[in-house]
Amino acid sequence: MDTDSEPYVRLATLRQLHQSVAQLNTARSLADTLQTVADGAVAGLGFELAAVNLVRSDGDLVVAAVAGHPGAEAMMAGRVGSRASWERRLAMGEAWGELRFIPYTEGWVLDDDDVPQWHTAGPAPRFSDEWHPMDRLFAPMYSSDGDLLGVISVDKPRNGRRPGAWGCEALQMYAFQAAIAISNARLRSNMQRALVRLEREQQALRASEESFRQAFEYAPSGMAIAEMGGDHHGRLIKTNDALCRLLGRPASVMRRYSFSDLVHPEDIGTLLRTSAEGGRAELRISRRDGSYVWVSLRNSVVADAADGPRFLLTHVEDIEERKRHELQLAHRASHDSLTGLPNSAELRARLSGKLCARPGPAPALSEPPPHIGTHGFSVDGFDGTGVEPLDGGYDHHLHVVAPESDDPADKGLAVLFCDLDGFKSINDRYGHHCGDAVLIEVARRLSGGVRDNDTVARLGGDEFVVLADGLCRADAADLAVRLRNAIIPPIRVDGRAVRVGASFGIGWAACGMSTEEVLHSADQRMYVEKRSRSKGQRRAG
Repeated sequence: MDTDSEPYVRLATLRQLHQSVAQLNTARSLADTLQTVADGAVAGLGFELAAVNLVRSDGDLVVAAVAGHPGAEAMMAGRVGSRASWERRLAMGEAWGELRFIPYTEGWVLDDDDVPQWHTAGPAPRFSDEWHPMDRLFAPMYSSDGDLLGVISVDKPRNGRRPGAWGCEALQMYAFQAAIAISNARLRSNMQRALVRLEREQQALRASEESFRQAFEYAPSGMAIAEMGGDHHGRLIKTNDALCRLLGRPASVMRRYSFSDLVHPEDIGTLLRTSAEGGRAELRISRRDGSYVWVSLRNSVVADAADGPRFLLTHVEDIEERKRHELQLAHRASHDSLTGLPNSAELRARLSGKLCARPGPAPALSEPPPHIGTHGFSVDGFDGTGVEPLDGGYDHHLHVVAPESDDPADKGLAVLFCDLDGFKSINDRYGHHCGDAVLIEVARRLSGGVRDNDTVARLGGDEFVVLADGLCRADAADLAVRLRNAIIPPIRVDGRAVRVGASFGIGWAACGMSTEEVLHSADQRMYVEKRSRSKGQRRAG
């Protein structure tokens, strides 16, 4: 008869299991709990060797505790096995309920993986259920959510036999209880760390007034304490000298404000999210002279043990110089380094922002009725045809439509493509230094000949593009003539006068066109205009 099935053996095992589980609940820390799990498997379940492999935050498993054999502990403790190797072991093992068993006849394929192990060679079993030194038995531990917490690996049953049904059931129950104990130990550890942090905050708050005043007042960067909750939420209670100097406001005046009164209107949302949860943000705060300075706010919630969060300790750092540098870098990425004009990428971005994939309706009236936009855009649910869209939606996009007549009221977005005439000969004759000076002066003249809201961009080489919205056909032609006449006058470089001409092609942007189609159209018109004049006429403008 199988001795594992004998009632007295089961009762004795159950008592040992109960004692081991009871000891799990007395452990003071996570490390103690893990060692108690390993010790309990040896003391209460009849194995000579047990190891607890714990899942780390990166998913791999570390040998967190070993019991039963000092040599095995010295060799295995602290070593890590990959998650992939462990999943392979659990997948290939024979399912003994929740347990996984790999007999010595199959385990040789695992000898070279990275899972720490302690196995010795031995003779073949003398009978079917004799334990072989290369046999492996694993008890996975899962959290309440079904996530793998770790694996208990056991070896060398004292009776020399593979565990029977009752032994497997006992090990399985023990692994279940161990998973609960480990989860509870982790929770306790997290709670203890949280309590330590809270205690440190309380100790800092209870520090002597003089020590706190010294650290607060003489900090090299701005510091402030603000109320949290109540009718005066966010009101500044105390500010240090550095913050007062940064904002140009005395401390007595600062107490009248909260940060929400001082930040830029566009940054209010950022401030509210930061002050509600603690954390950090970068935003703009107003100075006494009305200007704004970029600062980094870093908040810490100072909690009261009884009433919860009460104060917000805010560190204010001046980052104006860094922000200015970031803006300079952004400007360099979107502007031509030689002329300072928007570059090709920025030109395309601005033009693309005006266009949409759906063509706008053609204007049918010189004076549209109140519900029709000047370029066919929708107002109050109507489009340029005067018919409400089928979907009943409201179209917020101002559709761009090319003028189809010479009517001065028929206006659109003009795209003037400019190519310099005679520039190559200047480069060849006087060098690139002279050519660069010419390009800089041409850029200046073009910029001086357009309105503030127009765009002058350098497309590359000696090609420039002007975007001018709200022009009729006659206006665009007049603008091209004015800009050409502005370019013609001699340009003085290093004591010599050089001249270039300019050829302009006028295209029109319209929704339904791509950016490249718009630029190509203006480019083609420029070449038609250039070929229509002789070389001498080009140089003369």
